[in-house]
Amino acid sequence: MNLNTERLNAYRVMWTLVMYDLPTETKKERKAAARFRKELMQDGFSMFQFSMYVRHSASSENADVHKRRVKTLLPEHGKVGILQITDKQFGQIELFYGTKKHDLPDVPQQLELF
Repeated sequence: MNLNTERLNAYRVMWTLVMYDLPTETKKERKAAARFRKELMQDGFSMFQFSMYVRHSASSENADVHKRRVKTLLPEHGKVGILQITDKQFGQIELFYGTKKHDLPDVPQQLELF
């Protein structure tokens, strides 16, 4: 199999989804929630919906690195879910704004130097 074909395979490319529900009743809780969100974005995650962030990875091994990193960022309280799916599965999402169907956001293009 061609190495480049394998790297771009829709079953090899992964998406990591982080969904969370964090308490924000006290100043300390709001600060922890804001820090968690900020650290997700610093690790390359983008907001998909409120309290749901996604990150594109070139491989399952790379996705695992980011999953482990998210686990180190977990706040003391609240619920956090981490889900990894293939690019093929992500592409099957039907996205609606109200009653109007919209296309998925473009897949980030990554430049590979080696």
